[in-house]
This record gives sequence, C-alpha cells and structure tokens, in this order.
Amino acid sequence: MFDRLEIRVLPPGPRFSAQLRFWVNGEDVVEETVGAGGRGPYAADALPASLPSPLRATGEARRLELGEPDCTGGCCGFLTVVVQRFGEIVQWSDWEVPWAAHTEMPYPPPELHFDANQYDAEVTRAEADRWWQVYS
Repeated sequence: MFDRLEIRVLPPGPRFSAQLRFWVNGEDVVEETVGAGGRGPYAADALPASLPSPLRATGEARRLELGEPDCTGGCCGFLTVVVQRFGEIVQWSDWEVPWAAHTEMPYPPPELHFDANQYDAEVTRAEADRWWQVYS
C-alpha cells in the first residue's frame, strides 16, 4: 500500500511568508517531526512561478529541506529527506531530523513510498494553486 501526500500552503503570518506543510497519511510531517513551533519551506521557494518545483521527483536522488524548528535550522538543523523516483514509485528516504525537536537522539520518520501518479498530481496541483501570492 502506498503512502499518500497532501501539500498545504499556510498563509503568511507576522514573522514568516507563506510556507508549505506536508501531510502524509493524514499527519503533518513537519509538526510531528520538528514540533508545533516549526515551519516548512517558504512557498515561493518550493513552488517557484517560472520553474518546476524542487519537490518534483526524478531518477536522480536529491535532498530536500522540508522544515526547521522554531529556533531556525541554522541553530539545530533542518528536517530533510532524499527524494527519488523509481519508475512508478516516488521514495522519501534518508531523513535528517533537527536535534532541537527532541531531548534525546531524534527518531526519523520511516521511509515513505508514494504512487508516482498521485505524487505528481499533488505537486502539479500545489504548483498551480497560487492563492498565497496575493498575500506575499
């Protein structure tokens, strides 16, 4: 059974521009891993208007930044994952978890496997839905 991805854009707030959250199987990956005060990547960086999103999965593995703790990633590290396409499967693996979110050694999320068609459709939907630009 495949995991299911949903990309949500949070509206800008007093401290930050619009940011992304990644919901996998109904759970907010950033909040679950980094903590309630953490944030996702800025929507403008993850969903650029004139380029394909870095969230797009290809046959070449690449590390993506998905979040950081409230104290910033420069302090305690970033939540990152390696994204790669294997035919009809998109894999998220080799997680790196910030230390600030935990009092002991952080426990990374499990390896995730998405149906490539569902994954591509969700990234395409997020790239096309630009409501957040009105507020940026």
